[in-house]
Amino acid sequence: MAETVNVDFALTEAQEMLRQTTRQFLADRVPPEVVRELAESDEGFDKKLWQSGAELGWHSLAIPEAYGGAGYTFAELSVVLEEFGRALFPGPFLSTVVMAADAILTVGTEEQKQAYLPGIAIGEHTVAVALSEGPLEAGSEGITTSAQAAGDGWVLTGKKTNVIFGHTVDTLLVAARTAGGLSLFLVPADTSGVVKESVPTLDATTRQAHVTFTDAPVGGASLLGREGAGGPVVDRMLRLAAVALALDQVGGAQWCLETSVEHGKTRFQFGRAIGSFQAIKHRCADMLVAVEHARSTAYHAARVTEHEAELAIAAPLAKSVCSDAYLQAAGESIQILGGTGFTWEHDVHLYFKRAKSTALMFGDARHHRRLLADALGL
Repeated sequence: MAETVNVDFALTEAQEMLRQTTRQFLADRVPPEVVRELAESDEGFDKKLWQSGAELGWHSLAIPEAYGGAGYTFAELSVVLEEFGRALFPGPFLSTVVMAADAILTVGTEEQKQAYLPGIAIGEHTVAVALSEGPLEAGSEGITTSAQAAGDGWVLTGKKTNVIFGHTVDTLLVAARTAGGLSLFLVPADTSGVVKESVPTLDATTRQAHVTFTDAPVGGASLLGREGAGGPVVDRMLRLAAVALALDQVGGAQWCLETSVEHGKTRFQFGRAIGSFQAIKHRCADMLVAVEHARSTAYHAARVTEHEAELAIAAPLAKSVCSDAYLQAAGESIQILGGTGFTWEHDVHLYFKRAKSTALMFGDARHHRRLLADALGL
């Protein structure tokens, strides 16, 4: 079992300022009515808002200064991710900033880092990570897309499913099998032989696409890292994705808790606020316990991302706990809101859909508990 890394969950003054700035921006620029409009749009997010977020420094937080970033850590990035979940902010942030940027920074050549990271940092470049070919929890073992050597480059063949914002990004980070094993490629989205199809999803705030590669040619410089050495990189991307989703879930669950408590204080029946009834009190208390437990696991995971052995346990722990907590909070919130909570007009259904979607994304709670058992050698 990995040695435990001691971490401090308290936000620094700079992190608290980042939280307040992010929350205020999202409240002003991305209220629920804007989220609904974007969910119904073709791209699913607003590129002007995306650019505005980059100007606030969101995209550059965990990118080194040498590549146009701010040089902070995942701990700072986690503050933004939690606020995104609270506001249901839509966009390819998970794939671009959390997964792809880290992979490029970890195993990319100096030329690749210079080509991609500055553009990501200023919001001018977006990336979708194309891993899944079936169940989102399949991981590297389920990848069958092939990359055949052809001259100085490669030819990709296969189909990727559930590619988050895969229909609208600039670059696809693709996992494929080569003669040497699992490899990663940075593929321009407009490459010939690449067909992107947006697909309907339960959670319209997180758009997905199927991407088909039919003898799609890519240059030799598109190989990210060594040929056949993509497995550990994919594993790390999936762990970071699990942590990012856990933080998103904490933010959403907190909104559900606050909404439920406020409704309990302002909705009256039989001459009393319904929050004074024992049944409502207990539901809200249980939600608070679940949300605080989830926050602790997510914060811990966000602060050990540079310790691979600890992350192997902290990431699936956070994803399993936070998935359950968000589903509980969203479901209870609907019940507490009563008839209002079941209507399309109330925003709580958007949070319930996000809770269900993120619970399944990159593996549900049961999948991550299996990962925990494996990490413990069981």
